[in-house]
Amino acid sequence: MDSKPTIALLGGTGDLGSGMAYILAAAGYRVVVGSRVKDRAERVAEEISAKLGVPVEGDDNRRAAGSAEIVILCVPYSNHDTIVEEITPVMAGKILVDVVVPLVPPKVSLVQLPAAGSPALVAQRILGPEVRVAAAFHNVGAKKLHGGERADCDVLVFADEASVRRQVVELANVIATRGVEGGPLANAVAAEALASVLIAINRRYKISGAGVRITGLPPIE
Repeated sequence: MDSKPTIALLGGTGDLGSGMAYILAAAGYRVVVGSRVKDRAERVAEEISAKLGVPVEGDDNRRAAGSAEIVILCVPYSNHDTIVEEITPVMAGKILVDVVVPLVPPKVSLVQLPAAGSPALVAQRILGPEVRVAAAFHNVGAKKLHGGERADCDVLVFADEASVRRQVVELANVIATRGVEGGPLANAVAAEALASVLIAINRRYKISGAGVRITGLPPIE
């Protein structure tokens, strides 16, 4: 990307969303934090801005989505479809990056894929062909992001269009160790399911940052 796009993070007041907002704003992106409650989004945006000394905006989810070129959806799974439907009228021509994993409490360390399929595929069906949906960041822990460090893992990026995958890989290279193209959107189900496996690993080994590394690739220059 020759110029940095505006990024809206819906669910940006949560742990992962606010961590991603912090890293992207620090890297020079115009960032808009979105939330169902505008005041909450503005408060988190102000906190990030104060830490970084750069402007970060906050708004409700729909307005945040309308102001951005790339929209990152990092809301709880239970709210996924409702928020996708809410933002549909302002999404034509944009990229949606779906970060949502289908975790079903209380057994979040157990893979429980929904009958409707991958959340990312559901988002594409709701939004229609005018919106280019990608899926990524399912296996990124937020702890290092809040300390201003990139997540110590690779990020698998899925989208039906190669150009979309490349754009999201660029974001992943900022937020984590490296972005890796994982093929079409249908493949996102693998990374969505892997989130529960990583939660189980974190619990078993009493760690907080289990992630994924793809071997055999050349190092990033």
